[in-house]
Amino acid sequence: MPHSHIVNISLPLTEMARLQPDTPAIIFPQEKRSLTFHELDEESDRIAQGFGRIGICRGMRVALLVPPSPELFSVTFALFKAGAVPVFIDPGIGAKNMKGCLAEAEPEAFIGIPKAHLARRLLGWGRKSVRILVTVGGGRIWGGVPLSEIRKAKKSDPSFAPVDTLRDDTAAILFTSGSTGPPKGAIYTHGTFAAQVNALRELYDIRPGEIDLPTFPLFALFAPALGMTALIPEMDFTRPGSVDPSRILGPAAEYCATTMFGSPALLNKIGRQGAAKGTTLPHLKRVISAGAPVPASVLERFAALLPDDAEIFTPYGATEALPVCSIGSNEILAETGRMTDKGLGVCVGMPVEGIWLAIIPVSDDPIDLWDDGLDLPPFEVGEIVVLGPQVSHAYLNRPEATRVAKIPDPDGGVWHRMGDVGYKDKSGRVWFCGRKSHRVETDRETFYTIPVEGVFNTHPEVLRTALVGIGEKGAQHPVLCVELEAGKGKSEQERVRQELLELGSGYPHTREIRDILFHPAFPVDIRHNAKIFREKLAVWASGKIR
Repeated sequence: MPHSHIVNISLPLTEMARLQPDTPAIIFPQEKRSLTFHELDEESDRIAQGFGRIGICRGMRVALLVPPSPELFSVTFALFKAGAVPVFIDPGIGAKNMKGCLAEAEPEAFIGIPKAHLARRLLGWGRKSVRILVTVGGGRIWGGVPLSEIRKAKKSDPSFAPVDTLRDDTAAILFTSGSTGPPKGAIYTHGTFAAQVNALRELYDIRPGEIDLPTFPLFALFAPALGMTALIPEMDFTRPGSVDPSRILGPAAEYCATTMFGSPALLNKIGRQGAAKGTTLPHLKRVISAGAPVPASVLERFAALLPDDAEIFTPYGATEALPVCSIGSNEILAETGRMTDKGLGVCVGMPVEGIWLAIIPVSDDPIDLWDDGLDLPPFEVGEIVVLGPQVSHAYLNRPEATRVAKIPDPDGGVWHRMGDVGYKDKSGRVWFCGRKSHRVETDRETFYTIPVEGVFNTHPEVLRTALVGIGEKGAQHPVLCVELEAGKGKSEQERVRQELLELGSGYPHTREIRDILFHPAFPVDIRHNAKIFREKLAVWASGKIR
């Protein structure tokens, strides 16, 4: 096998350890703990060797339930070096979903903190498949081997080398957040990860030696591979919207962070406090926000904290395919944001280098083979589908979900159906119009959520809106759910309702929406605190309308 086919996502870390050995790879400001690239590389070598001794080997799936910590980084890179397959599941999805994900992933090993082992015992997680146990930060009381024993060897054996994994070898299983339907395990190969790292480096001109402040644990793991120092803030990663802004603003200023990743809910909270206190973040070059569309008002407020040459980027993608498109706040605030307010959808920018993106007719049926004739002309709304090296090809143990979401290409490769609707404009930019499953089909027309909500969201007293459909598809009744800004009480609802009806009457695609319900606080996803659970709102609205 030619050496050029060997791809292991741990190799960039080893290369950075050679180029910048004494630069911190990770910093935990609250604990004043850090690991240099050399230390992280050596520590992960030592753990990978220890894994070999207890039987964690190439191709073995390993459930990993360790919160952001130095151990999470060293264990993850050790698993990559051993050729094992970490299974990443968002802890916020709840115990029942966790049990289902673990049953589906069938891990043979389970690495977790004592709390995770307690849950594993009490709730029977992975009972049928797990046979090797490792405890991080605890003794043998939990069963299995403490990590402290696995890494006992003082120095890694100089002859140790990572497993020669290939581009198409499975590197990890990443479970989706399950914001629409049960979480599914996307299969990532070493090639998928390598393509993502390259795409992010090229897209945002990321250079080794930069300081990254990631508020989403999985994105933190990209930092060492990109040669950046990961600055891990003190926060509840499952609830970014409830973060204490000073715990982000403080470390960002103290350590001169150049890059930051945060969900729209997190940017909203930090931007408000920063604006109120006159805080600035003079070292940030770029801020990346994803998980849901970012309102222009949030971009404008946060951009005020940044230097003039910095920008907020809102890449478009999903667990199964990332990044797909990208656009910056300059373009949004100068042009596309105004079009969003008029109900034209949210512009997510041009497809990134190396991604093929097409718009196909909206359908819920599987498509057995790609055909170029499926691609719709500009300005026609359809489902967004993508093909490229950073697109995952299948779900783990979910043949039916794979058949519905993937389209084999006759020339090789697999198209992923994003499950989103949108269109391309004349210049090739992509406009997002909402989730396919959230479309509202009446007996006369189809409403897409984002273009409808964009119009109503311009009301100054509205925090956000959500369009839902009541009844059977094809005969649904559209209802607009509204969450008002904090401090607005019931007394204002009737006035706001009339003003919203007036707003809607100005556009052909919102004129028909006459039912408006006020909701105290929309249910949102755990991962980013930003995706609205419209399914739950539809049930609530249906009860109210009856």
